[in-house]
Amino acid sequence: MLSVQNLGKDYAGRTLFRDASINFHAGQRFGVVGANGSGKSTLLRIIAGEEEASTGVSTLARKARLGVLEQNHFQYDTAPILDVAMMGHRELWAVMEKKRILLEGPEDEFDVEKFSELETFIQENDGYALESRAGEVLEGLGIQSSVHSEPLSVLSGGYKLRVLLAQLLTGSPDVVVLDEPTNHLDILSIRWLERFLCGVKGCALIVSHDHRFLNNVCTHIIDVDYERATLYKGNYDSFAVAKVEERTRKEADIGRREREIEDHKRFVERFKAKPTKARQAKSRAKQIDKIEIEKLPQSSRRYPTFTFESQRPSGRMVLEVKGISKSFEDNEVLNDVSLRIARGDRVAIIGPNGIGKSTLLKIAMGRLPADAGTIEWGYETHPGYFAQDHHEILAGKDRETLQSWLWDQCGMESIGFVRARLAQVLFTKDDSEKRVEHLSGGEGARLIFAKLGVEQPNVLVLDEPTNHLDLEGIEALADALLAYDGTSIFVSHDRWFVGRIATRVIEIRPDGIVDFIGTYQEYLAQCGDDHLDAEAVLKKSKDGRKAKKQRATKVAQRDGTQA
Repeated sequence: MLSVQNLGKDYAGRTLFRDASINFHAGQRFGVVGANGSGKSTLLRIIAGEEEASTGVSTLARKARLGVLEQNHFQYDTAPILDVAMMGHRELWAVMEKKRILLEGPEDEFDVEKFSELETFIQENDGYALESRAGEVLEGLGIQSSVHSEPLSVLSGGYKLRVLLAQLLTGSPDVVVLDEPTNHLDILSIRWLERFLCGVKGCALIVSHDHRFLNNVCTHIIDVDYERATLYKGNYDSFAVAKVEERTRKEADIGRREREIEDHKRFVERFKAKPTKARQAKSRAKQIDKIEIEKLPQSSRRYPTFTFESQRPSGRMVLEVKGISKSFEDNEVLNDVSLRIARGDRVAIIGPNGIGKSTLLKIAMGRLPADAGTIEWGYETHPGYFAQDHHEILAGKDRETLQSWLWDQCGMESIGFVRARLAQVLFTKDDSEKRVEHLSGGEGARLIFAKLGVEQPNVLVLDEPTNHLDLEGIEALADALLAYDGTSIFVSHDRWFVGRIATRVIEIRPDGIVDFIGTYQEYLAQCGDDHLDAEAVLKKSKDGRKAKKQRATKVAQRDGTQA
């Protein structure tokens, strides 16, 4: 279906990968992993024909269709959402548009033969099921049927990108190329996407930093590291074990060869002048020349060191939320939410996008007013905040350097202290002179974590902290939070991260909140199908919204009657 042969890419004088030869077959799903900047997305762009390889070729089977997740949603802003999704099947959509134009044209210009030709193509390509299929994909990604006829412009940026994902999936390409498809999805939509991809008949290539997603979807892993793109069979966990074993085996083989050379050298040095051993010494010298030692390139993977410590303990009660409600115009996102958080809790706040998770954190941090209710922080609480949008933290400091920005947070500490903190989160001396405005998403996240490290808050309030981190960064953050002696409150859609960290799960649902004391795994065990059966969760979410609308209608009718 697809193959790459001897593929290589050099960029800015650096080798990303070379000599990659992989065959991709129908029914296989390839997770592409590696550090930020290692060449994962570059590999996908080469395969998609969007970038030239330095060496080698990428070949798509004849008549096979390749689908790539688009990023430019602005070109579709005036088109109905359902139409944008249907455009994913480009040939079929073009024919359906020609048929529509033909039917809407003057009767005396109606071309029966052309209409018959178009109709035959539509029927042969299952065109009358396209609208239904597009609707199902949109709903699975959390875009409800009530807005399908609205223009794309009514949606937020994250939901527009979901529509572009729906466009790709609706097109049913033979080869699906996805670069970070879970970035703007909630747990429900991620699970739906997993099920969808597992049913794809063609093959899929996916770049993702979501451990659980890679485990649930992938049949193979392509590891872009050590200047290679290496294929491993199995999911991410299988790959992680196999990679360590392979590297250990190579290093052991090199060690054995180096010891062999040393033994030969000692023999030659000892006996080269001895007549009875001279021939053997000469033979050993020749053996040394024949022994080849492979030079192993260094890994591109780098693990940051995140360090969080409390300057002093807080009181036993950390945060009390009483009757918080919040609406944005006619959209009520929080209704009478009350909860208490105790010292030492590691609280994961989960739920669908748009349900009010980030809003609750912003209200707690005083960055957004509530319509009703109160927020009370406990005795000696000093919260540190990580915003989903880094500009909330970095606003007004765009022209500062990383070094000067972090130094402002450090009080009387020395420049050496600041540089050491930057080095811990993988910024070099040259990086420290970079302006804040030029930071990537991952770099901005690491800088803010460095700030939280020097502030020493006893409560960490984190809104989607893993969004821009690579797999190594996510693992490092999880380790740091497990070692942290304070209280953590975080919103996340990364199930691996939630499962690793949380000691308490608060799920915000359309019909209220569920507050569970225990791990995410224990919560899933109690809920049964929740988050594991996407159709059941989607139905539950729909039922919740329907019940909410019915209550609102009854209240309106009652108020009208009373008036």
